[in-house]
Amino acid sequence: MLGGMTRAGAIAPIDTWLLAVCLARTCLTSVFMTYAAALPVLRTEWGMSATAAGSISTGFQLGYAVSLVFFSWLADRAGARRVLLGSAWLSAVAAILFAVFARSYLSGLLLYTLVALSQGGNYTTAIMLFADRYPSERRGAAVGWLIASSSAGYALSLLVSGVALRRGGYPLAFAASAAGPVLGVVLLWRALATTPNVVHPSTAGVRFSGEVLRNARAVRLIVGYTFHSWELLGMWAWAPAFVAAAFAIGGRGAVRSVELAAYVAASFHLMGLVASMSMGRLSDRLGRRAVLCSLAASSAACSLAFGWLIAAPLAVIMIVGALYAFTALGDSPVLSTALTEAVRPPYLGAALALRSFLGFGAGAIAPLVFGRVLDLTNDGAPFPTRWGWAFVTLGVAGIVAAWSAWGLARDRQA
Repeated sequence: MLGGMTRAGAIAPIDTWLLAVCLARTCLTSVFMTYAAALPVLRTEWGMSATAAGSISTGFQLGYAVSLVFFSWLADRAGARRVLLGSAWLSAVAAILFAVFARSYLSGLLLYTLVALSQGGNYTTAIMLFADRYPSERRGAAVGWLIASSSAGYALSLLVSGVALRRGGYPLAFAASAAGPVLGVVLLWRALATTPNVVHPSTAGVRFSGEVLRNARAVRLIVGYTFHSWELLGMWAWAPAFVAAAFAIGGRGAVRSVELAAYVAASFHLMGLVASMSMGRLSDRLGRRAVLCSLAASSAACSLAFGWLIAAPLAVIMIVGALYAFTALGDSPVLSTALTEAVRPPYLGAALALRSFLGFGAGAIAPLVFGRVLDLTNDGAPFPTRWGWAFVTLGVAGIVAAWSAWGLARDRQA
């Protein structure tokens, strides 16, 4: 019930506050996929090899990992609401700087990393607010909406970039995407106007090592998230370029292939949006373990197969890619929700910080490894023709994520 109360007296997960925060999150993340959308064009404009191109994605993911750790740690001490708003303001400034000054490999690397460094406080702090606001039996659905709003932002980023690339090249794409965080910070400021800033006191005598590192369920969830991130972030970084290569092989021109690939990749993120909303809610009903095992195994299978489809009919690539996007992202809200249930509130920020550092650190390495394998198996052309082994590097991580989920104790949500 929108804006209503559950029978138990808890706030229902689909309310106006949640929708406002998620809309702001969509705007704030509308810069995340701009570089990936423009990647085939930037490789020519900035004279980059696949390895160099992957290093910019790596810089972004490393910056995001550091940012998540810092802002999560700070939220335990200063409150999630305060940190979330501060990060949002920094995100708007960094997006503008990237749009105006990123004009070469070096400036792109530095400024895209700066964007990442500003964004970390917009994610885990929102999960902390949700953990305070929603009961466990409805938290998966609420966090699913948050992850879905991120997917909507990624799709928006790709759609806006695809249109702008054709009309004004990558500078216009960067500028158009930067408008999102500016709008997002205004929406978030209004949404959180009456939300309290809560700081949970730590439990006397209980240390982080005892609460998290000796907590078998928390450790398995963090390991699963780490390899889930390797697979997901590697796929996100290179899927638009893969689809562009498929269009180019099919006879489309270079710019037209990049534009069409941006639209297809945007549809993949919309599938991720559907997955986030539905799988978080499904895990409220069936339990976290069952949903995690099914999604992780399916995603690994897609990773192992997707790259070998480069010469397949475009319809096949789009269908498999949609399934890939659904399964690769669907476990994100489940992993996040399960961790909020495994760790007590005073230590949740630190637990999310550790998880984020490992997860996005792995996600930072994945595009670089992917690009290196792509260089080794191709001749350096802007549109490579051999992608199978590069995607296998993502599939191996997916297998480990599935193994981690399988080892969790069986659960059943009330």
